[in-house]
Amino acid sequence: MTLSLQEISDRLELQDLVTRYADIIDRKAFAELSTIFTNNAVIDYEATGAPKCSVQEMVAFLNEAMSLFPNHQHLVSNTQFKVNGDTATGRVMCFNPMEMAVEGGTQTFILGIWYVDEFVRVDDRWLFASRKQEASWNLNFPDELRPT
Repeated sequence: MTLSLQEISDRLELQDLVTRYADIIDRKAFAELSTIFTNNAVIDYEATGAPKCSVQEMVAFLNEAMSLFPNHQHLVSNTQFKVNGDTATGRVMCFNPMEMAVEGGTQTFILGIWYVDEFVRVDDRWLFASRKQEASWNLNFPDELRPT
């Protein structure tokens, strides 16, 4: 299959967007999420114990919740995008090691998750219209953080 220059550009722009998301989370610059999501976007992280909510509600949640984790990384790969004009869908793998302070030291755990995304092009740039986590696997996940 031969891709047009526009299709190549769209895929690279979407890949940059999901990488930018990971960078924002890892820098704990959560307010910047409003620059990569639409105003009415829905973020659904219920699979890992976080809420389904608006961007501003997620920013508030992350400011509090991520203080529990002094060290973490979000490695995104296996990006799959389907572009249809000014909308697109995506599925992105995330390998997410996290360190949590516990009594007497730290506990490191790893999450394997998928992000299922909807995108929209607004003013010639791609934004997230929705982002949902799907749990895949975990290693050493703390019992107190497990979703009910």
